[in-house]
Order: sequence, then structure tokens, then C-alpha cells
Amino acid sequence: MKKLLKIMQQLRDPQTGCPWDVKQSFQTIAPYTIEEAYEVADAIEQNDMQGLKLELGDLLFQVVFHSQMAQEAGLFNFTDVVDSVSDKMIERHPHVFQTAGAQLTAEQQTLAWEQAKSQDKASVVDGIAKNLPELLKAVKLTRYAAVIGFDWPDVSHVFDKLTEEVDELKEAMVAEDQSHIEEELGDVLFVIANLARHLQVDPSSALRKANIKFEKRFRKVEKLAKELQPKKESFDLDILDELWDQVKAELQNHDD
Repeated sequence: MKKLLKIMQQLRDPQTGCPWDVKQSFQTIAPYTIEEAYEVADAIEQNDMQGLKLELGDLLFQVVFHSQMAQEAGLFNFTDVVDSVSDKMIERHPHVFQTAGAQLTAEQQTLAWEQAKSQDKASVVDGIAKNLPELLKAVKLTRYAAVIGFDWPDVSHVFDKLTEEVDELKEAMVAEDQSHIEEELGDVLFVIANLARHLQVDPSSALRKANIKFEKRFRKVEKLAKELQPKKESFDLDILDELWDQVKAELQNHDD
């Protein structure tokens, strides 16, 4: 860490550092921090451990970058960041770091963690980042609400709510009220996020896998359609549906 911190100090040196690094601010670096976090997730998704090692290094560098800028501003330094998260982990894991602590299941610990986080807040949802991806924010909102008991007892109630929201969306479509359609579609997506939480599925990961699967199938369908009718740029839906079913079966058999 000393080596990396020294490199960052040199990069930010106003006289001898890198001009690009010197002119950066918290605001300009934040998008890179988010990008690096996504690249870490992508390496994990691809099971690329060598890539994960590199991406974790890039993400760590973002922490060092922000810490260096904070130190220059007299706010805090990297050691303060490490001390802060260390103290927080110890405080929120009494069952690990206190010998008298009760043994908890993973589910009980998750609830205890959220309750500990909310103790000094006016609302349990305080502290949820405003610029989180909306799907992730929806999951967090429902999870935090569950801390005070605002949650369905089992997943069957979530399915009932989903049916209710879909019906309301259909009613808005019949009324041709675009504003209401948007509102009701938002409610459907929110319930889907809550459903994912109840099923212990990361909806962003699930959607990413669905996107990958669709793209793989669609590229094959598109290729076959062009081979079948090379002079056409747009194809009949019946033909595309037939090709889709064909490709779907082929790829499923191949995966099996």
C-alpha cells in the first residue's frame, strides 16, 4: 500500500505530476469509480480470475485517488478510510469480535446489520445513495423497509401484488394515459425488484444474463434470416419466430 500511495502522491504533484491526474476532482473521478466497480462485476460474471485481480487493483486505485484528493483538501487520508471501515466492521459484527456474542444465522446477521445501520438515522432508508442504478435502489428500499417489519411474510404475496400491478398497467393502457402508463409500469418494475429480493436473486445480474442470452440467440436468428432471404432487410415475424424457436432449441441442446 505504501508503494501505491506514493505513486498517487507523485501523480498528483502540482509541479512534477501527471497533468491529467492533477486537474481531476471528486466529481470528475466519480464516473471512473463506478465504471471500475462494474468491470469488477463483469470479471466475476465471466469467471475471469486474472481479470478480477487486475480490476480489483483498478478499483483500489480509485479509493487511493479519492483519498489523496481528500488529504490535499485537509479532509481525511487513506489511513482514516481504513480505520473507519475497520471500526465499522467490528461494531457491526459483535457475534464475531465479541466473545459473548450470540451465534447468528446469515439471515439473522443481515437483519442485525441493517438494524445497526439505521440506529442513528431518522429513517431506515436514509443513506441510500441517490445516484444508484434504479433497479438496485428499489431492492435496497424494500430491504431497508423490511428492517422495521414492512414486508410480505412470503413470496406468494409478492406474486399477488405483481398481478395487481400488471392489471393496473393494462387499465392505464386502455385509458391511453401515457403518464399513468409510466407510473404503473414503474410499479411493476418495483415489485419485480422486490420479488428478486425475496427470491435472493440479484435482479441486475439476472437481467444481465438475460441480455447475454437474448443477444446470443438474436445474432444467430439474424444470420439465418439473412441467409434464408439475402435480399431483404426486414423479415416477417412468423419467419423470425420460427427461427427463434429453432435457435433456442439448438442452443439449449448444445448447453445440455
